Amino acid sequence: MKSIFENTATAFALKTDAELERAYFLFKMIANEPLVRIGTAMTNFAIKAKLPVEGLIRATVFDHFCGGISEKDCLPVVDKLFTKGVSSVLDYSVEGKDTEDPLDEALEMILKVLDFVKEKEAIPFAVFKPTGYGRFSLFQKKTEGIPFTAEEQSEWDRVVARFEKTCQKAYDLDVALLIDGEESWMQDAADELAEEMMRKYNKEKVVVYNTLQLYRWDRLDYLKALQQRAAQDGFKIGMKVVRGAYMEKENERALEKGYPSPICGSKAATDTNYDTVVAYMLENLDTMSIYMGTHNEESCYKMLDLMNHKNLAPNNPSIWFGQLYGMSDHISFNLAASGFNVSKYLPFGPVRDVMPYLIRRAEENTSVAGQTSRELNLLKIERKRRKI
Repeated sequence: MKSIFENTATAFALKTDAELERAYFLFKMIANEPLVRIGTAMTNFAIKAKLPVEGLIRATVFDHFCGGISEKDCLPVVDKLFTKGVSSVLDYSVEGKDTEDPLDEALEMILKVLDFVKEKEAIPFAVFKPTGYGRFSLFQKKTEGIPFTAEEQSEWDRVVARFEKTCQKAYDLDVALLIDGEESWMQDAADELAEEMMRKYNKEKVVVYNTLQLYRWDRLDYLKALQQRAAQDGFKIGMKVVRGAYMEKENERALEKGYPSPICGSKAATDTNYDTVVAYMLENLDTMSIYMGTHNEESCYKMLDLMNHKNLAPNNPSIWFGQLYGMSDHISFNLAASGFNVSKYLPFGPVRDVMPYLIRRAEENTSVAGQTSRELNLLKIERKRRKI
């Protein structure tokens, strides 16, 4: 496959000189690990102390990584991205809460986003996070097989009802729906719910997508077992495939609790696992749809080679590529320019509520070897091309 990710003119075509400079500044900051730690601590303090920092955050890190504070606020960004063939996935990025009101608010927001998706060609998917619909500890207890109290059972029934209401609406509107992945010690319960939704709503086509975090070494076996159940029960499988977002937390907990880590032993093993699962899904495209969430260029090239080998059209409706807004524009925009289905995860929500998400983004970028330096290098090339 010829190299397509070096074209910075295409990658940054939508960025003004000022936006390019802001991106360069932000990634230089993120590249400095001590600075990220200090900045994170200071930001957390400022938010908790209710200091007036929202304007500064909004003008810098928030506007770079987020679409806006509301779904309507995101529309100019959505429309702008779509002029270059890049779709959007509106991601309500308020972290999970432990009380019922925010859980119901999250449900109402996702239902509202589904209406948006139906009306907007530029937004092909809706998405929600399981812990946006229920307490983490409740999912954990269900995963561990610990019996619920009567009160907890009622609470769990409400979680199931939120899943059901969302998936039913997605089905009625004929809109694809992504369910995000989370930590392994609560994921089984989320997987069971997602599978039940697929069983009900993926009979004719894929509406519901679950998530495979492929830094987990057991996910191919899980997928093959799910495939057997899908064949038996007559439903199709939709999967967003990602490497994973909780590696350090997963390894620390496994060490603390004394069980084998669910995470692959090395970055190379994770990469192999990811590429193996993607290739497996491509072999089963008659019953599976794939949303390939990755910032890894090598995995993208392997996918493009496989698609080319199988004579699959770039815009095959069962194959989507996805990256986070504010990152890997060289992948997103160059893929879109070549005719592939591409979307950006576009986080939104009140500035203060979205800060945990933004802090995690900064920490992940700092810990992923090569990611930030690659972003910086491409930004430097584009600055030089523009002679900024």
